[in-house]
Amino acid sequence: MALMRLAYASEATFEAQPLEKGVEPHVARILMASRRNNARTELVGGLYYGDNRFFQYLEGEEEFVRETFECIRQDSRHRNIRTLIEEPLGSRTFSNWSMKYVPLSSDVQAFLEKHQLSSFNPAGFSGEQCEEMIELIRRSSEDQKLVNHDDHSALAPAQALAPGVKYGLLAAGVLVVVALVAGALVF
Repeated sequence: MALMRLAYASEATFEAQPLEKGVEPHVARILMASRRNNARTELVGGLYYGDNRFFQYLEGEEEFVRETFECIRQDSRHRNIRTLIEEPLGSRTFSNWSMKYVPLSSDVQAFLEKHQLSSFNPAGFSGEQCEEMIELIRRSSEDQKLVNHDDHSALAPAQALAPGVKYGLLAAGVLVVVALVAGALVF
């Protein structure tokens, strides 16, 4: 099948809520569903939400990109959806991201300042600005400036487990060793 890429802008229909884990709760639900669905269809891309607006980039098999975009167009959390880029793609440019989320960062602020934009309004982006925003999203993973609650590979082992769980596992391991030694002594 042919690969394609698509970028769109939309406005959120919901009232922004206080952040949970650095992500607006409605956006967090969108990300969870996107990551689950996109992993199944091998779609990759990134999402930026700011000033109650979305910029999303998708790439993958044309059938799945179009199907996903149609679902987005039907999603009541989006309005004023505008396609910014829709074209064939020779090869993937994002690696293993079912859906990357880039939070407000100094990179986005610098992008807005560079283009003398007072707010984030991707529906008004030029083609060059869209490409720059896509590159900003792509680069963010290299700089570790993103929120991805699904990716635990970057966590150190000590951070991956809560202290109580870590000590519980350690105690269980000690008990297993004691039981093995006691069993060996009996025989």
